[in-house]
Amino acid sequence: MRHNLGFPRIGTKRRLKFALEKYWRGDTSEDELLQRAADVRAANWRAQLEAGMDLVPVGDFSLYDHVLDMSVTLGHVPSRFAGDGSSLDRYFRMARGRSQRGAPAQALEMTKWFDTNYHYLVPELESSTTFALDPTRLLSQIDEARAVVAEHAGGTGTAGSHEHAGGTSTAGGHEHAGGTGTAGSHQHAAEPSHSERRDRAGGATPAVKPVILGPASYLYLAKAKGPEVDKLSFLAPLLTEYRKLLDALDEKNVEWVQIDEPILALDLTREWRGAIRLVYEVLKSSRAKLLLTTYFGELRENFDTVLALPVDGLHIDAVRGSEELDGVFAGFPRDKVLSVGAIDGRNVWKADLDAIVARLEPEYDVRGEKLWVAPSCSLLHVPVDLELESKLDPEIADWLAFAKQKLEEVDTVATALAEGRAAVAGELRANRRANERRRASGRTGDAAVGRRVHSIEPSMLRRHAPYSERRRKQREQLKLPDFPTTTIGSFPQTPEIRAARRAHRKGEMSREQYTEFLRGQIAHAIEQQEKIGIDVLVHGEAERNDMVEYFGEQLSGYAFTQHGWVQSFGSRCVKPPIIYGDVSRPAPMTVDWITHAQSLTDRPVKGMLTGPITMMQWAFVRDDQPRSTTAYQIALALRDEVSDLEGAGIRAIQVDEPALREGLPLRRSDWEPYLAYATEAFRIATAVARDETQIHTHMCYAEFNDIIESIALLDADVITIETSRSDMELLDAFTDFEYPNEIGPGVYDIHSPNVPEVEDMVRLMELAAARIPSERLWVNPDCGLKTRTWEEVIPSLRNMVEAAKRLREKSVRRGAA
Repeated sequence: MRHNLGFPRIGTKRRLKFALEKYWRGDTSEDELLQRAADVRAANWRAQLEAGMDLVPVGDFSLYDHVLDMSVTLGHVPSRFAGDGSSLDRYFRMARGRSQRGAPAQALEMTKWFDTNYHYLVPELESSTTFALDPTRLLSQIDEARAVVAEHAGGTGTAGSHEHAGGTSTAGGHEHAGGTGTAGSHQHAAEPSHSERRDRAGGATPAVKPVILGPASYLYLAKAKGPEVDKLSFLAPLLTEYRKLLDALDEKNVEWVQIDEPILALDLTREWRGAIRLVYEVLKSSRAKLLLTTYFGELRENFDTVLALPVDGLHIDAVRGSEELDGVFAGFPRDKVLSVGAIDGRNVWKADLDAIVARLEPEYDVRGEKLWVAPSCSLLHVPVDLELESKLDPEIADWLAFAKQKLEEVDTVATALAEGRAAVAGELRANRRANERRRASGRTGDAAVGRRVHSIEPSMLRRHAPYSERRRKQREQLKLPDFPTTTIGSFPQTPEIRAARRAHRKGEMSREQYTEFLRGQIAHAIEQQEKIGIDVLVHGEAERNDMVEYFGEQLSGYAFTQHGWVQSFGSRCVKPPIIYGDVSRPAPMTVDWITHAQSLTDRPVKGMLTGPITMMQWAFVRDDQPRSTTAYQIALALRDEVSDLEGAGIRAIQVDEPALREGLPLRRSDWEPYLAYATEAFRIATAVARDETQIHTHMCYAEFNDIIESIALLDADVITIETSRSDMELLDAFTDFEYPNEIGPGVYDIHSPNVPEVEDMVRLMELAAARIPSERLWVNPDCGLKTRTWEEVIPSLRNMVEAAKRLREKSVRRGAA
């Protein structure tokens, strides 16, 4: 049995993103948005069926976030979102604070989904919280999926099916009529598609498999709003709704339900492990079969608990949990389904199919059809289709697999197990040769980079003077007021900027014309900031398409896609670069743009760089060397850039590390090695700066309490963090630790289109001042402003500057008193 845990919900070429944003602008109706969403779902199911899947997931699709979807399904909606508008308007108000109708409201807090770059919306648990099941969304999507399955089973092909006769292959070896070959191609005229091969083998008609977030994970990932709120006190009423949901699915004649419990990859207390046992004792009465699904890591101390649960099947991550595979084989009952997540759902490299088949064959001989094959986790975290990449270097494309190709790998493994390797000899041979070509390629190594990494010395990790001395020198040079204001880096990426970028890439705008256009955009950003009264300016990043991709395009060892988009949150998508080789900086990357911006103003303009861990974490990283080695390579490249910016007269340089917490291993026992190289990489990049140069960094939504010592070890002069949705609670970590340097807690949520009120920002900063001495506080937004419009940004920043002025006035009055 081959199945999938989840498919990229954004659709081919970001179809869902554009549909959502048109709706939010008021350019389309609710019915039109829902129809576009249904079209994306149908295309996703067809792609999975064509790849040969026997079970296709339903409920993995979301208009914004799957955790938010679970909240709505459970009727878990905070009271502030009641009011006018449809259920869809309420949904978007929960997600982003505003929709087409209904009063604006503070959106749900957002944070990272485990150690990925995906963000989920955090459920809120209050003493008054209740649940009331509404399974309409999931039930209706089951009907949609069954219609697509029936169409596929009854036809001779489906939209998006591959043509195989008479063509030559693309990277990965699939034949396409009339196509041209790329590296790694091989010919196999008239070879059946994955779905055709399954049908010829007498496989059953594919079925649908609802996907739900399990109750233990849902509660664990929620936020208790108040010290008196105990998360586990909600378990009994929550289980009542889950039982109703499973009953509703049973009434739809669903055979299998995928119930995700990703917290099983975390360090859980005895209390939480007991809660998990209780959950599945209660839910075992369900007539629908439960496939308990774990991913993102090993089970470790949760191992015995999981293997003893009364479920019908278990999915394990055999990529990140490969060391436990033999134990699972030995300990999990053989009369139950065991799903092995053998294909990496988190990275884009081709799997070693020979090795996977060899590992699974002995267990298949024992378990037979009870052994299922799947990706390690949802394919939400990888791009949709490698075949869209017509401009990607063919040699590198030969090494890769995106979501569709990963499902084909699943099918190849499952077919090899069920029918023997001869049935897929061509696929196995093509995979083997592609991996051999990658290992033999001379493009992955650079001896000069290797020598430089080996020459790193402890002195390269230390600033000349401690922060207390640097602060004095920086104050003298920058001449900033109390509560200085700044922004995080980017300003709106307007339609004009995007159009100019497209025109330049198409050759419709010369390099000189494009440069002049961008200089004009930078001048506009500087002018607006000066009018508003910002203290430390930024150039606005008009020249940058993405904070990682922009730098990667100028570094060796990085490759880029046209359509390799991955969802970060809502309609926000990123296009992670691919680190395939050793990294170095051939030439300065930002100096010309920043020095031009600085020439337009007497106020300091920050140099803006993306830090080494984020440059790595937000890319698809090579898997043939330690990640620490890649981090040090990037750090040395950034060190050169910091030195050049400083040499050009830039007095403040921001090196963003929003992914530092995200990269933290899920298990505490694995933290020390990661935090050691992560902090070292940041210091390698920044410690070259003189004492007078103010080093800033920025971090996104995360829990900082458990890594606050490592954040202090970064020794940044100023750190800005996202805190507005948490009502400054995230600052408690800095207070308890007595963080010594300066902090800019975000005073307004840039992910919402709402313009913040002055009074609200003053209130938030006063909460901050109760935790951090006011002389060490900065005033800034939560994050960069590229996704907002100037019509939103200008009044928001005006209000922010006014809030800073009021804070200074209050501070003066307190001092006089």
